[in-house]
Amino acid sequence: MKQFKTLVMVALISIGGIQAINAQAKTAHVDVSELMAKMPAMLEAQKQLEKLSATYDTEYKTMVEEYQNKLKKYEQEASTVTEAVNETRSKEVQDMQKRIVDYRDNAQKELQQKESDIVKPIMEKVKVSIAKVGKAKGFQYVLNSEGLLLADGPNLTADVKKDLGF
Repeated sequence: MKQFKTLVMVALISIGGIQAINAQAKTAHVDVSELMAKMPAMLEAQKQLEKLSATYDTEYKTMVEEYQNKLKKYEQEASTVTEAVNETRSKEVQDMQKRIVDYRDNAQKELQQKESDIVKPIMEKVKVSIAKVGKAKGFQYVLNSEGLLLADGPNLTADVKKDLGF
């Protein structure tokens, strides 16, 4: 009976040890920022966003310049026109100011939305590739190396770049 208890204890300890070994998950890491920064699709997206931003900037600067010119003109002529004309001009200048602020705010929102629309499918493609490479190499977890304090495991960044074709 004592041998049976010992045998059972040894079996339980062995099973526990095997489970502890199996519980150790295989992990690797990937530098997602590096992937995104060097990915051709992302570089093209950045060019599109810069072009759109430049268009918005040009239009904004034109509006501001027009506003400043009108304001200067109205200030110079203020003493030579009637009070009613000055009030009309003041309202016109205030309306222009509001349009400029609205334009700037809308341009920023549209630019952010465009960036989101462009980057989302690229990021999705990167995630799919990371999962594919991670599974092919037998890893259970692939972490983004940006937030890691210690990244001692395998780095799959080069493999994911290869899978993505760059």
